[in-house]
Parts: sequence; C-alpha cells; structure tokens
Amino acid sequence: MAEKTKIKICGLRRQQDVDYVNRWKPDFIGFILAEGFRRQITPEQAAKLADRLNPQIQRVGVFVNQPAEWVAGLLAVGILDWAQLHGEEDAEYIHSLRENCRDKGCEARIIQAVRVHSAENIIQAKDSPADLLLLDAWSAKSVGGSGETFDWSLIQNLRRPFLLAGGLGADNAAEAIRCVHPYGVDASSSLETEGNKDPVKIQRFVEVVRGGG
Repeated sequence: MAEKTKIKICGLRRQQDVDYVNRWKPDFIGFILAEGFRRQITPEQAAKLADRLNPQIQRVGVFVNQPAEWVAGLLAVGILDWAQLHGEEDAEYIHSLRENCRDKGCEARIIQAVRVHSAENIIQAKDSPADLLLLDAWSAKSVGGSGETFDWSLIQNLRRPFLLAGGLGADNAAEAIRCVHPYGVDASSSLETEGNKDPVKIQRFVEVVRGGG
C-alpha cells in the first residue's frame, strides 16, 4: 500500500489558525520566522502557538539567511521540530546548523526550499545535505507561499523525497499528486480569505489530499 501524501500548512499566525489545524490534523505546519514577510511571527509567538498545537503535528520554522546558532537555539528549546531554509543557505550552512544542534543536544531536521524555474535548479538541489526538499515557484517573496504554480515536468526525474509547494489548493492538489508523486504537499496563501487562514479551505484541502474529495 502506498504511503499517504503528507500535508503541510504554512504561515500560521493566530490562535484560531492553530485551532483549525488541530481539527483537521495536517502532518506539518509552518511558522514564518524570517524577517520582512507578512506572515512573520516572533519566536515568542511561535512558542505560544506551539503550546496550543496538537503534539502529533510537526512544527516547522521557516528561515531566510539567519544565523545557524540562532536557528539551532529554537530547535533546542523545543519550539520547532524542523528548520526550513528558504534563502541562500548552502551545504556549508546546513553542516554548521547540524553542528550547532549537536552542541546544544538536539536533532537538526532540515528542509531546504528550492525555487524552481528550470531543470537546472533541480539538478543543483538533488545532492543537498538537507533531510527533505521543498520545491516552490521562483519568487523573491515566496516564503510561506508563492501562490504560483510552476512546470511540474521539471521535477519528474528527482529521485529523493520532496514537498511540493507553489499555488496548491483543493482545486489542483489531486492532479499534482498524480503527476509528480510528492512526499507531501504544502499550501499557504490558497488556504486564506482576506489574508487569514480559512477553516473551510483548510478542510477542503485536507480532504482532497487524503482522498475524501
């Protein structure tokens, strides 16, 4: 039996956002801890939301070119289960993050975001030392949801697990899963109404991905 496609919902900011995901139970949620983005929250806010979150849902912190020691500190205190790197972090940075986590006595589980506009992006990313890749549309402001799809045929030859992001919602998630068989799908802006997470859209997205739609 094939493993079920994982679900990640990114950009949680409010207590009610946590209540929505607690009801529908995606596998991962994302807190935007990178500076300068609309969905950004502080580590203190993330800690409060994490306390409210169902412990079965894994917590991902999204970072952009922030110091490895600082990121490791958030993993060490238990606010986060994963670090998602959405900037220009390279293999050297990832190794540094792992070393910082070892020094602090915690595990470094790392997602590296890859902004895709050509097959070359996939070729360059396939040997990343991160645990998991996240493939998103190419956009300088795509942290927490670019809202745009990209040419999925570019990733057909990728032979490692990845999360697929970029303009995914209830209307196209099933097609995406059929086309590229991702480890998981990631949605953010498509699950919002007037800039806030919408419980109806979250429910529909989860049901479609899990085969209930």
